[in-house]
Amino acid sequence: MRIGLDVGSTTIKIAALDDAGNLLYCKYQRHYSQIAKRILELHDELLQKFPGLRTAHLAISGSAGIGIAEGCGLQFVQEVFAEKVCTERLHPETDAVIELGGEDAKILFLGRHFDARMNDSCAGGTGAFIDQMASLLNVETAAMNDLARQATTTYTIASRCGVFAKSDIQPLLNQGAAKSDLAASIFHAVASQTVTGLAKGRPIEGDVLYLGGPLTFISCLRESFDNILNIKGVCPENSLYYVAMGAAFCAEREVDLDELPAKLAAAIKTHTFEHLPPLFKNQEEYTEFARRHQRDSVAIGSPEGAAQAFIGIDSGSTTIKITVISPQGELLDSFYQSNKGNPVVAVRDYLTDFYQKYPGCRLLGGAVTGYGEDLIRHGFGIDYGIVETMAHFYAAQHLEPQVDFILDIGGQDMKCLKIHNGAIDNIFLNEACSSGCGSFLPTFAEILGYTAEKFAKIGLFADKPVDLGSRCTVFMNSSVKQAQKDGASVANISAGLSISIVKNALYKVIRPGSKEAIGKHIVVQGGTFLNDCVLRAFEQEMGLQVVRPNIAGLMGAYGAALYAQRRYAADPRPTAIVNLQQLRAFTHTVKGVTCGLCSNHCHLTVNTFASGKRFISGNRCERPITHMAPKDDLNLYRQKLELLRQLPNNEQPAHGVMGVPMGLNMYELLPFWQALLNALGFKVLASPIEDKTIYRLGQGTIPSDTVCYPAKLMHGHIKWLLNKGVQNIFYPCMTYNIDEHSAENCYNCPVVAYYPEALHANMRELGKVHFFFDYLGLLHKKVLVKKLYEMFSKDYPDMTKAQIKTAVDAAFQAYYAFEAQVRERGEKIIAQARALGKPLVVLAGRPYHIDPKVNHSIDRLITTMGAALVSEDAVSVYVKPQDLDADLQVLNQWTYHSRLYAAAKYVAENPDMHMIQLVSFGCGCDAITADECRRILEERGRIYTQIKIDDIDNLGAAKIRIRSLFSAANLFDLDNN
Repeated sequence: MRIGLDVGSTTIKIAALDDAGNLLYCKYQRHYSQIAKRILELHDELLQKFPGLRTAHLAISGSAGIGIAEGCGLQFVQEVFAEKVCTERLHPETDAVIELGGEDAKILFLGRHFDARMNDSCAGGTGAFIDQMASLLNVETAAMNDLARQATTTYTIASRCGVFAKSDIQPLLNQGAAKSDLAASIFHAVASQTVTGLAKGRPIEGDVLYLGGPLTFISCLRESFDNILNIKGVCPENSLYYVAMGAAFCAEREVDLDELPAKLAAAIKTHTFEHLPPLFKNQEEYTEFARRHQRDSVAIGSPEGAAQAFIGIDSGSTTIKITVISPQGELLDSFYQSNKGNPVVAVRDYLTDFYQKYPGCRLLGGAVTGYGEDLIRHGFGIDYGIVETMAHFYAAQHLEPQVDFILDIGGQDMKCLKIHNGAIDNIFLNEACSSGCGSFLPTFAEILGYTAEKFAKIGLFADKPVDLGSRCTVFMNSSVKQAQKDGASVANISAGLSISIVKNALYKVIRPGSKEAIGKHIVVQGGTFLNDCVLRAFEQEMGLQVVRPNIAGLMGAYGAALYAQRRYAADPRPTAIVNLQQLRAFTHTVKGVTCGLCSNHCHLTVNTFASGKRFISGNRCERPITHMAPKDDLNLYRQKLELLRQLPNNEQPAHGVMGVPMGLNMYELLPFWQALLNALGFKVLASPIEDKTIYRLGQGTIPSDTVCYPAKLMHGHIKWLLNKGVQNIFYPCMTYNIDEHSAENCYNCPVVAYYPEALHANMRELGKVHFFFDYLGLLHKKVLVKKLYEMFSKDYPDMTKAQIKTAVDAAFQAYYAFEAQVRERGEKIIAQARALGKPLVVLAGRPYHIDPKVNHSIDRLITTMGAALVSEDAVSVYVKPQDLDADLQVLNQWTYHSRLYAAAKYVAENPDMHMIQLVSFGCGCDAITADECRRILEERGRIYTQIKIDDIDNLGAAKIRIRSLFSAANLFDLDNN
């Protein structure tokens, strides 16, 4: 008999085969980190089924099996190899295998050119991710499949990170989106993440097998893969056991099964784990620590004897926090619990209970903040809305007037606020990874059978806190399980997790250059800091003493109440908050619709309340609310797009149609190339600007998961042109940009310069058409004419150098005319804004940032807040190169960078202007320019903020940054916007 054990991150599988390879016995079960116990149970069960069995060929595989194999002296077979062996033996015709496990994902390309792709630094899109999403929806994982079958709408959900997916899903839940639609959206996100993140441009085609638990049990997930890949994959019989069966096929050593339990017990005893120094040496040290933090307290009162009060509501991603304060700032009452996916019910119940208990306490006003701000404000007539960063700032300032740094760690997000001269001048948000947030502390506590409070307390005096490092939240599961196997106590795990949270916050989000860079007067808040282990770990790691309020978990709500109090003192108008009678008649219904008023096709959630008042969310402009086209008269981004659409085109082309992919540097150079190609006898067909399906068209050919999103979009643009039957596509490589004489050189970003080569190498269809991707430069006209002649003469021998020279002259004329139009529009917007007294925002970025698919309509988000908006190229021309060079601390040799530096300097010298910079995740160039632009502005006492944009279709972080900038700069009142 041959036996294979597949010990995965969450499950264990056994397969027993006879000499012919027939499966005689198999079993699949979760091990809940008790791996040795489960192996022994399977051992006993196997011997009961086959009483005469004493020896067998046995091998172990799986992500958690290598330690067991080494400790017991058993053969270990790498799981990818085991899966390959089994698939080739049972299904030799297979071209590719897609497997999803508990914390890993794999794509195996079989055949002559074998290759294996696996996830490494992130566990997004795996079985554990799906489990997390099921928990968020408050359903069993198995029930998600039934829900998805009822879906009518698909939302864009981030799947690369479990907690950021929650940040996408929670607002949708708060706004009333159907769980069925969310379940289907989650499966689509998982499939998209797996294909884009692992295939890396290699086509998945032919015969495809689906393996692993999620793909075996969830048919809708398989259908999502089928739809994205345009295939019909097969989930074979015994798909759960392919790794175990492969290990059995590979087993070479005969093992005495009677000796196995003793070997297993001996192996467990030899394991140790890496640990850190204890948080507290003794009880006395903890007593002093607790006494010191008791000083930082908000005064507590009672609503029973209060005649007047203000209410603050923090409608967070997973919880609802409410505070009621006296006019003097005493905390009269508070409320803190899970919103269970519907904050409206929680607020209604609290207000009803408050009115009934304390009829003599009159609410003078209220404010709301957090994810559900707009929904709660519309539903209950709350007087004011306040961005959460400002709410936390007001609360912290009330306790520590000299506060210069605030760290708030919530369940799913983290906010770090740098305070200068009494105003927020920098904000750090966790935008690329969720590790370091507090949500996994109660999750682990529940898994281990503890309440969150008890789990925190038992870690205080842990003697050897487990060193878990700073890792992906889902991978942390594996680290904890391994520590358990190595003998770590629950106390040591609790302390280790708390230390890990702090390290993630410091070294992945804040990233301070030194202790001094953080500040001297630090306030920490958020429910996570109510855990004394987390608080102690932060103080130890930084060597500082900080302020932790006694209401750390309520600071957002408390700050909102203080804001309502402040507004009432300035303007004592009657409150609009619903009364008890209105609450008794309160109703709330939710309906999902798709807006068809423009090409965005936003998925809208329409909330209707008893009064007939409606609240619509999910819109990217005001059109679904007003039924009117958004006004872009003060938005240069949209005006530039309109100018591009109005470019003249050759309607009687002698040489037919030339396709142009509309992305990256084409947003700047389309006027040049379209004029040139028109003059040479081509009609230009540019791929569409606002088609939201573009990304999905080409996602299967993207070779790198880390390349910026604008580059990923180019695959979709090329695919769109190919689908239109275009036989000529023009997209040249360009090392240099046009020399604007504003920098030491005029390089293009390497991705912008050479991405046509990546497209040609990874999109096979381009070999069937004329793809013009030669190296061209715009620095020297003679050289350009020569290169163009060499390029076109192969396919168009009738084209002469004289024609090309004339076309080049026309192209430069069109380019400079377009530039002049943009500057003229920019000057007009600036003049209008100043005449109207509107705030002026320079939304700085690169040419492709005007693409609505790239900027997620952030430009309209800004203008609907009442500001006027221009781009960096509208103001950078007013800064002389010699003045800029003298101020820079970096080598200035990139055209796009030079414009950003000049725009920052111009904004710094114009007090009525403010700069928001768009940057891409993982872009080193953007990181450099962002640091330099921040320095230029902050050295002159100006506020700087940036918005990181990528393929995550979630504007939450962007809204926080924009509103925080406007509030900190005291630009105007946001309450009625």
